[in-house]
Amino acid sequence: MADCIFCKIAAGEIPAKVVYEDDAFVAFEDIQKQAPVHVVVIPRQHIARLTDLEDAVFAGKWLLAANRAAGVAGVAESGYRLVTNCNADAGQEVFHIHMHVLGGHRLGRLG
Repeated sequence: MADCIFCKIAAGEIPAKVVYEDDAFVAFEDIQKQAPVHVVVIPRQHIARLTDLEDAVFAGKWLLAANRAAGVAGVAESGYRLVTNCNADAGQEVFHIHMHVLGGHRLGRLG
């Protein structure tokens, strides 16, 4: 999608501190960190919302890419949290699916 910031990052049109990438996914440091380690994992393919994702194999590969990014970022062993938001009421601001990898310190309990 021409006006999508994440599509532009995936295409290399906008610079980012890339942590991990493969043919289908790019993981880069978030510019508005919510934890000492905050990496965003996006598919190169534009998919606007999690509710638009229908391919289970692709979803599994996205999860594995997040795991690899956590390893490269140095939080796989100590622990990390994966967060994805779907639609505006959940806090989705960029309408290109993405997963946040958060870690680098002890995270509080949810709920």
